[in-house]
Amino acid sequence: MSYNAPTLEELKEGRTAPIIASDGEQIGHVGEIWVGDDGNPEYLKVGRGFLGLSDRLVPVRGGHFEDDGFHVPYTKDQLDEGPELDDDDVMELDEDRVTSYRSHYDRYDRDVDVERDRTDEGDGAVTRSEEELQVGKREVEAGSARLRKWVETEPVQADVELKRETVHVDRQPIDEVVSGGQIGEEEIDVSLKREEAVVEKQVVGKERISLDKDVETTTETVSDEVRKERVEVDEDR
Repeated sequence: MSYNAPTLEELKEGRTAPIIASDGEQIGHVGEIWVGDDGNPEYLKVGRGFLGLSDRLVPVRGGHFEDDGFHVPYTKDQLDEGPELDDDDVMELDEDRVTSYRSHYDRYDRDVDVERDRTDEGDGAVTRSEEELQVGKREVEAGSARLRKWVETEPVQADVELKRETVHVDRQPIDEVVSGGQIGEEEIDVSLKREEAVVEKQVVGKERISLDKDVETTTETVSDEVRKERVEVDEDR
């Protein structure tokens, strides 16, 4: 947005008004006014005594008044980088001093003009655009794996040795008098024992099985169509 340059009368009425930099910083107050050879105001003294900083000059061009003060198209850092204003400059600016101020601010004016040319499109300008292919990635379900355990029954055999007691008749001839012996009937019972197989089962782990996931990387070519705007000039029209 462009503004009309303030007149000398407007600047005199706005003396002591705050000066606001383009970055929103208050950099001082409107002080003395330096008038050029054509009679138009050229520079303003930025009074910054209350800030403990040396005074500076700022061009009037590009500045304008608003409700909160006088706005200039320069940042606080750009003002601080400019030449200092010493006591000899209070009464009159010599040509060398004017040249130093102009060269300092002219470089910023060129940057502003270039940026303005980039952003302000005239009636005879169009913007040509193109679509670009943006390829991203997302995770989707690719299948599943299941580890299942079931029970099978199979016959098994094992050999085991078993013992059992038996009896046999042992006859030993004797020839002696039996004291108190009697002739009669007699029975003797002998207990016989044997071993029998006893089957018990216990659970014994034989193998540990788990599912582990591996990552394989593949390259896939994605195809699509993008649109591009073309511009041509029909000079006959």
